[in-house]
Amino acid sequence: MMNPILRPLAVLFLTAAAALAATPPWTDDWEAAKARSKAENKPILIYLTGSDWCGWCKKLEKEVISQKAFTDFAAANFVLMEADFPKKKEQPEALKKQNAALEKTYLAGGYPTMWVLDAEGKKLSGDLGELKGGVDGYIAKLKELLAKEKK
Repeated sequence: MMNPILRPLAVLFLTAAAALAATPPWTDDWEAAKARSKAENKPILIYLTGSDWCGWCKKLEKEVISQKAFTDFAAANFVLMEADFPKKKEQPEALKKQNAALEKTYLAGGYPTMWVLDAEGKKLSGDLGELKGGVDGYIAKLKELLAKEKK
């Protein structure tokens, strides 16, 4: 029988492990994303967000990005790159500098902005940040873009 003190710790550990396993493999390292894109021959799905202040970003996160169907599909078919522009959360200076450069290149008028890119950072899609249709709409559009790229 398990020690009564250890039981809650075990439950907490397993819950945390399950939550981490469910988290999509988003990176915030642009150079690593490009290298992985090249190595795995997968396009990059870059997402520019204001995670702690942008209402539309929070809506997209809740209704699409955090959904298992989207996460599973996106992680299997893309290198996932997030450039976050928080107002309340501190970021290392190097990350702020990197994201500022990404913002100049990829921000499409406002947040959220999402593009499919090749391993060099060339745009392969229009901005997907305000795509309609929820999870199914995003997956359908991404499948369409993947099919187009394979031709």
